[in-house]
Amino acid sequence: MTEAAKGETLVIILGGGQGTRLYPLTKERCKPAVPLGGKYRLIDVPISNSINSGLRNIYIVSQFMSASLNQHVARAYQMDVFSSGFVSILAATQTDKQWGEDWFQGTADAVRKCLQMANLPKYSRVIILSGDQLYKMDYRDMLATHEKSGADITISVLPVDRGKVEGFGIMRIDEKGRIVDFVEKPKDDEVVNEYRITEDFAQKHGVKDANKRWLASMGIYIFEVPALLDALDDLKRIDFGRDVIPSSLTRHKTVAHLFDGYWEDIGTIGAFFEANISLGSADPPFDFHESEANKVFTEQRFLMASRFLDASVSESVISDGCFFDKGARITKSVIGIRSKVGKGAFIEDAIIMGADYYERFQGDKDLPPIGIGEGAEIRKAILDKNVSVGAGARIVNERGVDTEDGDGYCIRDGIVIIPKNTIIEPGRVI
Repeated sequence: MTEAAKGETLVIILGGGQGTRLYPLTKERCKPAVPLGGKYRLIDVPISNSINSGLRNIYIVSQFMSASLNQHVARAYQMDVFSSGFVSILAATQTDKQWGEDWFQGTADAVRKCLQMANLPKYSRVIILSGDQLYKMDYRDMLATHEKSGADITISVLPVDRGKVEGFGIMRIDEKGRIVDFVEKPKDDEVVNEYRITEDFAQKHGVKDANKRWLASMGIYIFEVPALLDALDDLKRIDFGRDVIPSSLTRHKTVAHLFDGYWEDIGTIGAFFEANISLGSADPPFDFHESEANKVFTEQRFLMASRFLDASVSESVISDGCFFDKGARITKSVIGIRSKVGKGAFIEDAIIMGADYYERFQGDKDLPPIGIGEGAEIRKAILDKNVSVGAGARIVNERGVDTEDGDGYCIRDGIVIIPKNTIIEPGRVI
């Protein structure tokens, strides 16, 4: 892709809806602003993929609880004076009657209502991404597929197994890669079987896993600008997967770009938990340390290196600015920035998101210190930012509950979540 083509390509990252399935992590922030891997946020992934692909004209469309996202983007992504690129937020706003006067109703409606602020005539094509997916992709490969095929619309597709079909838009493509049929989240076995790819197709396109015989939309799209404007002209088309793509198959040349790497839709607490915990394994499916060309960017905080006093750590990710006191044990966990772990504390299969500051503000000096107290035990849990866990407290889901909302905690998929700024009293058992 030429430099001119890069400049003619606009990236729009969708901030998503209310994120109810990630509650309470989304109680005070939108999904893309949820912390990831100790020091990052979910939004850093698509932004970094774009920058690493040479694409630096980036808008982020947000609607719900966007203050945290806005602050992070403003601090982390300041293009230098020698670059014409930008990373900017397009916040939800009520528009004129041409596009409807209410708030965003779906993915396509969100893009439609922001186009008038995006200086669209300047660009030839638009890449539309999700702000809450975990993967690494060089979008230049997808753009090459788009340009080589002469497509109006290109959709990135992922081979999936039968168990995941009902959660995605599934498609059939012809020998030239053109999408000829598309169905959103099929449940009927007869319909699902009609969309199964042949073994010959799998071998020809390098789909190695014998169980992955369906092609699912990843929610990553390239539109030529005229095709996008035409697709969004009908106000009834509010969602890309459900409305825009099916209606475009006969109106525009729509092709598929096959992606067969690691990709995870961080839509539930269970998915979020597993994606984070795997980061500390010997061979993580998503590797932040993979290479310089694929690095993930985030805010530079200039924190000191973490400090350990006779503590033990295994299969874990430790972020900057942390302190671990004598006898602390951490295994298979992700520890966020500015975390403090007291003497003899035990943390296993847990995500500790850390803190926004080391010391409490003047008006909160009478509150317990932020961090994990002496002798505390935390297993299969997520502690959001600025949580205080008292000495001897145990956060272990002792009753084996799958789903519950309690005083200062929630349980989802058997995982205990302690919301942001919560204080857990010394000796308390959850």
